[in-house]
Amino acid sequence: VQLQAFGGGLVQAGGSLRLSCVDSGRTFDTYVMSWFRQAPGKEREFVAAISWSGGSTWYADSVKGRITISRDNAMNTVYLQMNSLKSEDTAVYYCAARKSFSYSDYDDRLRYDYWGQGTEVTVSS
Repeated sequence: VQLQAFGGGLVQAGGSLRLSCVDSGRTFDTYVMSWFRQAPGKEREFVAAISWSGGSTWYADSVKGRITISRDNAMNTVYLQMNSLKSEDTAVYYCAARKSFSYSDYDDRLRYDYWGQGTEVTVSS
């Protein structure tokens, strides 16, 4: 698994961005995929996760209703559509992959096996 995230940039508050994360490997559909983010001076936090098939998704409370995770297994890509962006969404966003899944720890960054390099999102107010 080799993950590469892109799509970040500078956007005004209320605007939208779509992040993408591409896996150059051949087993993408065997991994649960997630997005995390890390703001300056803060710990990395969970944003969203999606199951192997894309049939189930999970979100942090802070982004529910504004952010949507999706995946295209044929393209080895996971997306993060971000709408109604706020200044507090400013962070470096990382995609991550894990083989196993648990309802109790899908938001635990320590349970993820592979990470992308991060893409920076800046929301100006």
